Amino acid sequence: MQAQRSAMVQGTLASEARHRWIAERLAAAGEVTIADAAAELGVSEMTIRRDLAELEHRGAARRVRGGAQAAGPQTFAARRHTAGRAKARIASKLAAFVPATGMVAFDASSTVMRLAAELEGARGLTILTNGPDTFSALQGMPGITPLLTGGQLDMRTGSLVGPLAGRSASQLTLQAFFASAAATDPRFGSLEETLDDADAKRIIAARAERVILAVDASKLGGRAAAVGLEWDQIDTLVTDLDPTHQALEPYRDVAHII
Repeated sequence: MQAQRSAMVQGTLASEARHRWIAERLAAAGEVTIADAAAELGVSEMTIRRDLAELEHRGAARRVRGGAQAAGPQTFAARRHTAGRAKARIASKLAAFVPATGMVAFDASSTVMRLAAELEGARGLTILTNGPDTFSALQGMPGITPLLTGGQLDMRTGSLVGPLAGRSASQLTLQAFFASAAATDPRFGSLEETLDDADAKRIIAARAERVILAVDASKLGGRAAAVGLEWDQIDTLVTDLDPTHQALEPYRDVAHII
């Protein structure tokens, strides 16, 4: 039995290592072929096909004939239907950090929007968001007053960005900011697909007493165009993994992990 469990753990780690390798290749070259990946990683092409299917499900790749291409910025509608199980687990963890009263902020990510379904016991909670879809999801919830930042809608990401979004956020003081990211880097912090998204999150984070970054495992060690929040701005890292998981080892010195 012990040997069986050990083999399962090794298999899981090998799978995650392959996923990271593929994600890095996509970030560097924009595409990867099944044949090249199989040769480099020493596995069958069927294994690589399964890896690509999983990465596409997570929104980290777009499969094409013979391989995959980098996903790039995805619309909110596309992100909403990826990594559903992982996002649900993250939302259940995040719920413990949401106060019953006061003011917090949610970013425009589909990961943080899942948190709306977990909010119970709010008695006078105001939630600021730059996500129109998140704003809609919060409507009519008992004890919650949703606020929308305003600003220009970035059709690539579904986020409100620009000077108006930043100005409205800068007028408030927040107990916590709940944010996700396109990727994370253990050296730099959270990474975003667009400079506008990165700017909006930095402005909101600057007004928050506490910043909670929520990402699924596929985003650990990934790549994206712009640095969003640096680690000295992030208090807690929440993922779908067990906090003791080996994949989180590079992050133990930069954030509290849940």
